[in-house]
Amino acid sequence: MISIKEKVAYGLGDTASNFVFQTVILFLTFYYTDVVGLNPATVGSLFLLVRLIDAVTDPLMGSLADKTRTRWGAYRPYLLWMALPFAIISVLAFTTPDTDYNGKLAYAAGSYILLMLMYTAINIPYSALGGVITANPLERVSVQSYRFVFAMLGGLIVSLCTLPMVNWYGEGNEARGYQLTMLTMGLVGMVLFLLCFAGTRERVLPAEGQPSPVREQLKAVWHNDQCRILCVVSMVLLTGIVLRNALAIYYVKYVLQRPDAVTLFVSLAMVGGILGAAAAHPFTRRCDKVLLYKVLQLSCAGLCIVNYFLPATMWVGALVIHFLWGFVLQMTSPLLWSKMGDVTDYGELQTGTRLTAMTFSTIVFFIKLGIALGSALAGWALAYFGYQANNIDERVSHGITLSFCLIPAAMSLVVVLLMRWYKLDSRRVDDIHNALKTARQPQQGNV
Repeated sequence: MISIKEKVAYGLGDTASNFVFQTVILFLTFYYTDVVGLNPATVGSLFLLVRLIDAVTDPLMGSLADKTRTRWGAYRPYLLWMALPFAIISVLAFTTPDTDYNGKLAYAAGSYILLMLMYTAINIPYSALGGVITANPLERVSVQSYRFVFAMLGGLIVSLCTLPMVNWYGEGNEARGYQLTMLTMGLVGMVLFLLCFAGTRERVLPAEGQPSPVREQLKAVWHNDQCRILCVVSMVLLTGIVLRNALAIYYVKYVLQRPDAVTLFVSLAMVGGILGAAAAHPFTRRCDKVLLYKVLQLSCAGLCIVNYFLPATMWVGALVIHFLWGFVLQMTSPLLWSKMGDVTDYGELQTGTRLTAMTFSTIVFFIKLGIALGSALAGWALAYFGYQANNIDERVSHGITLSFCLIPAAMSLVVVLLMRWYKLDSRRVDDIHNALKTARQPQQGNV
């Protein structure tokens, strides 16, 4: 059994990640359009194009992490090495240069690329770490539940504090306010990454004789049919999540016409997410993980559809729905990430080779592709419906509502359909775990 102290330490790593991750999802589109003054369609395209770089860097990082051998393990050292660079680049990404439009666009592109490179360098090893803290399937869900409780706690801090901190630091200067806010969050995040490093341990050790060429590792991972399904599921799911979250501030400000309630609206979803992530582990003790995941995604779709038909005057009802959506959605997150450990085990049983970081990096790439698609769709939708900051008509308002509600609902329904081909239910996972437990070397430690 993994101690609560270690689970908390692991979770603190995602609190740190979410100081940047959630700020990017919730505020970067708005920052680029309303503070920097970039065209929303251009912003959307920028988010998507940067993902082409991740297609190269993510597998390289996964391969590098799998081959890393230090006295601290394979994945933990990157939390130590990359904590400070990640904090620095996060500040630079929210820094507005005093230049013309093209200069601002070039700076936004360059700083965003660097931010995603740093995110790759620290988040892929961190994610892989969750797959080697324990080999026990139920404990994996528990570890991931703690992770997402603390991840959503980081998101809650972002949603509650970002705009008040921007106003306090900026004193009317939004650009300066965002810069100093990210400086604060970056420094706190760095400390939390170091605590995660100090408080965790790698127990599932890599087998000897793993293939070193990246091409061979990618081939082995892609041969894993269950990994491929999770890749597509992750991309589709994150597209809908990020689209809804990116448009939340626009929905509250322009559709509900309650700009004073933006912080409350976003924060309630985070509170719901914390409660949902905490509830995931008890449910998995009673329900099959795959069936539960499908039911939860259907529930997310239903809530979004109800939200679409809700009159804008019923803003309290919109608050409640967004809270429930956050609760149900984050119940699915520990399940999804525990499945990544399961498909890694499945691949190891198939090939005799354990490629934890490469498997996670492949899935994380599709997650980031989904993030990019969601962000791009947000920008493209705003441009398509004719969005202009602080000047919208009924067409724009309806376009924001449609994009905020129905597209995320459709994405959840597609996820349910895709899960028809996912065969690693709780019974199959237990069989794989027992087979690997027998096959693994004694020196791999007690899990």
